[in-house]
Amino acid sequence: MAAPKKGRRPTGAQGRPGRALAIILIAMVALTAGMFLTKQTTPRLGIDLAGGTSITLKAKSEPGKPDAINETNMNTAVGIIERRVNGLGVSEAEVQTQGRDHIIVNIPKGTNEQQARDQVGTTAQLYFRPVLATAEGAPAAPEANPSGSPSAAPSGSGSPSASAPTPSSSATSQGRALSEALKAPNAPSPSPSASGSKKADDKATPSTSPSAPSADQAAAADLQAKFAALDCSNEAQRTAVSKNVKPEDPTLACGKRDGVWYKWVLGPAQVNGQDVKDAKGIIDPQRGMWIVTMQFTDKGADKFAKITGELAAKQSPQNQFAIVLDGEVISDPSVSQALTGGNAEISGGFTQQTAQDLGNMLSYGALPLSFQEDSVTTVTAALGGEQLKAGLIAGAIGLALVVIYLLAYYRGLAFVAIISLMVSGILTYTIMVLLGKGIGFALNLPAVCGAIVAIGITADSFIVYFERIRDEIREGRTLRPAVERAWPRARRTILVSDFVSFLAAAVLFIVTVGKVQGFAFTLGLTTLLDVVVVFLFTKPIMTLLARTNFFASGHPWSGLDPKRLGAKPPLRRSRRTGSDAAAATVSVPVDAKEA
Repeated sequence: MAAPKKGRRPTGAQGRPGRALAIILIAMVALTAGMFLTKQTTPRLGIDLAGGTSITLKAKSEPGKPDAINETNMNTAVGIIERRVNGLGVSEAEVQTQGRDHIIVNIPKGTNEQQARDQVGTTAQLYFRPVLATAEGAPAAPEANPSGSPSAAPSGSGSPSASAPTPSSSATSQGRALSEALKAPNAPSPSPSASGSKKADDKATPSTSPSAPSADQAAAADLQAKFAALDCSNEAQRTAVSKNVKPEDPTLACGKRDGVWYKWVLGPAQVNGQDVKDAKGIIDPQRGMWIVTMQFTDKGADKFAKITGELAAKQSPQNQFAIVLDGEVISDPSVSQALTGGNAEISGGFTQQTAQDLGNMLSYGALPLSFQEDSVTTVTAALGGEQLKAGLIAGAIGLALVVIYLLAYYRGLAFVAIISLMVSGILTYTIMVLLGKGIGFALNLPAVCGAIVAIGITADSFIVYFERIRDEIREGRTLRPAVERAWPRARRTILVSDFVSFLAAAVLFIVTVGKVQGFAFTLGLTTLLDVVVVFLFTKPIMTLLARTNFFASGHPWSGLDPKRLGAKPPLRRSRRTGSDAAAATVSVPVDAKEA
């Protein structure tokens, strides 16, 4: 290293270490003050430490929609699920995407787990479809006319009575109704048997029209045959009839009333969930029952008034419309007049929870994608506390072992490393607290593990620098030039090492799903802070300590004793002095020029 010219002070960390120390001190004070100003003095704990439920949802690809799973739809789903969860009265729930097709929902303790699971992953595709025919959905079930079946009415007015689903009068009348609804007035009218056997199609009364059945007539006959064969008590059949149904097509649907399954033939959807502006489950004080009130958008109000006006002029069951949620009929009220004004209610058979759940889902709309549960993890608060305690004990043991090693091997230099670790710990803690308040970062058990691993990474940076200083002393240099000459080489090694650690943390954060990201995030954060601490604290502190007699003289307890390190004698070289021919030779130590 070239000696600075006389009269000029060295610049940078060597000449002004106080400036670097002031910067990191200001940063520590600012972060600590921010922590107290936000009244958040402890990190936000994750589900596995504080207790609660973690639900991992995976988006399902649908036939004909290969590009449906994209960033826009995933972000839309996150917003809807978050509003649904908040609608349950949950505070500080976390909903975020993980990877390309996963959504993680973390719900704190005190929440009804089953209710949350039913809400977050439900697609909530809502349609209002006219009823074409209805009957009991399980051939073996006894006839029933359940009381309290749901009805719909304009909000604030008397509710028209709801007709419970009843077996239709005859297969012939059903066939005519289906043909009319499908614009096929001359469709043949099959007469299915009670058991839904295929022989029913062969006994169908032929149409009086001599012409061959049209495509619409054939569709009506096929739909009627499927209706007759449908057994809604069979889960596989229920799922099959509601799968991949387009809103503009007629369909079959199932629903349950007082333990009895019923089935419907429904016409094309006239109103959908996007036409509902707001919905909520409330208790009607006059009737003492829970209802779901709906407020339609302007366009939705016009469509709802039109369809109810058309249905009011028809005979049962075709004066009914079915409210279909995710393929299941939840209500099939009859209509006696056009429902105008943009407000309606669904009533009958609701409990407080079912009314509020339905209102919550209708209010926030349908998910743009279908999801399936990948995993559900429930942790009690007691178990979370035990895990946190175990993690802190493990961290304390790891830190104690590092400190013992540093004291035994580096002696006085160990205090530099210990103070640097304390500074790194303060920065890490305050940043985690503020991130919990700012972006919802939650400290989970893998994140604690990441912080423990970071202790070793940070200590490794100090060891690299200390060993470079010792190498310079072994070459015969005194401490002050050794500190400065060792820094460039140690700096390169530290930066390369930390870059590799940060790169590994970044890749882990991107490619993993769930709690492992907490480990990767903490590891990446502490790696960055390691660079900050080494550059702005450890190096300036060593520059100042090199000016003290205890370290500069190589005290045996300083950790820099030249004898213990096996240092070579100070290097010397000669230079010419004087201007006469017989110049004297003066021996000058190398360090005198480089100090």
